[in-house]
Amino acid sequence: MGPSLGVHELLHVFSFLEARDLLRAAQVDKVWNEVSGTKELWRQLCLRRWSSCKDSQVTRGTQTWKQYYLCRSELDFRVESGRPEKDFVCKALAGHKGEIAKLAYISPNEYCFDRREKSVVCTASSDGTVRAWNLHAGMEIWSSPLQPDALVNLVTYPQLQLVVTVDAQGLIKVWEAESGRESASFCLPTHSSALEASDHPEGPFLLAACADGTLYTLTVPGLQVLSRVSVFPNHPASLLCSPDCQWVFTLAQDSDLSPKVFHSHSLLCPLEDEPPVSTALPIGLTSKACWAPDEPARLVVVHRDDSGVQWVVTTYEPGAKKSRDAVSVLVQQIASFNLPDTMMPPHLMKGHGSQVVLLVSGSELVLFTIHGLRLAAFQDHQRPITSLCVDQSRVVTSSFDLSLRVYMWKKGNKFPVLKSCYHLLGGSHRWASGFTQVDSDSMSIVGVEARSAGTSILRSYYFQLRRDLGDCIG
Repeated sequence: MGPSLGVHELLHVFSFLEARDLLRAAQVDKVWNEVSGTKELWRQLCLRRWSSCKDSQVTRGTQTWKQYYLCRSELDFRVESGRPEKDFVCKALAGHKGEIAKLAYISPNEYCFDRREKSVVCTASSDGTVRAWNLHAGMEIWSSPLQPDALVNLVTYPQLQLVVTVDAQGLIKVWEAESGRESASFCLPTHSSALEASDHPEGPFLLAACADGTLYTLTVPGLQVLSRVSVFPNHPASLLCSPDCQWVFTLAQDSDLSPKVFHSHSLLCPLEDEPPVSTALPIGLTSKACWAPDEPARLVVVHRDDSGVQWVVTTYEPGAKKSRDAVSVLVQQIASFNLPDTMMPPHLMKGHGSQVVLLVSGSELVLFTIHGLRLAAFQDHQRPITSLCVDQSRVVTSSFDLSLRVYMWKKGNKFPVLKSCYHLLGGSHRWASGFTQVDSDSMSIVGVEARSAGTSILRSYYFQLRRDLGDCIG
């Protein structure tokens, strides 16, 4: 058949093949080898398997779409298999003399397979230091000088290679991720209840909520004040910035006050004697909220109904309406459903894609669509779940039972399917009281393991590529 088909005809036939078949076709002869390695064939395979794949990822990482497909296929295979020593290396990273208050990656979460890939995280601790760690090498990169007070929160800007911390008194500092050098500071009037990093198109900014209900918007990296707003007087607030960075959700902690949504442009460029553009959602007694990651601005909120008895999950989409003299916020409700009476109110909540929400109650993980269809429920932990990490490829939970549970997303007919895979175990129960936090990137998973002596260590699981990919292509 080969000699009777030209290059264009071969390309058309090969466009219907899967990766394994293309690799076999490459062994027929020189012409088939060249055609089967065509960029567009492998690009389409990548886009079909990983819809979030971008040209820029391949440009910065591997040289060809074929290499990207083969490497990422092997990585998915290893993350789903989870065989100790074969698929990942586990390392314990100690150094902090107190509890780790917050953990975040500073390395970009990209699928980059150029043999220079590495996973770097930063930690803020009650011992008054911020540190950076190389998970691949299993070593500390740098540690800051001892700070006057315990550090209580941390956010990162991977594209800028900046780390921001805040201490127990409200002192915010910016650190250069590569060197650990302090580059700016700003002191809030009271201690901070929340920090939120945002990469807005008009420039990166930092949101800092004070315990007295005041919201500060600061430039990054200079920490200059752009605006100061009293959101919930005398009530500390939680903050969530939308995926498109155009909206900021604020929630008064331990209060029945209605949550508010701010148009971020009005916080960045406030008008003199004019309050920022915002609106209050028509709900009270709000428990948790999250943004749908694949939508520019789709907000999912767990709250009590008007009677104060039933827990409800409601989805909103905010929008800005511009007139000649002003901008107003319009919030449209697009879905709502009641949680089952048998389900305890969730203490953790994350979104996936456009329509899936993950809720954690006690030791149970439950998946719903935003319209109330229950997709799955898992009870893989023996003790309460303490943290939940969700991305486009996997879900990882941490628990006081001293384990991390790994789940993988699979394509379904209408909605994604979550597959429960395996446990990652921590250290000895004699010394540790459980995992309190978990995070992950493309190459690694890392958890904060609390020790009985009031200290914490990092336990990392770094997935290794063998570059021998024949049995890893699905």
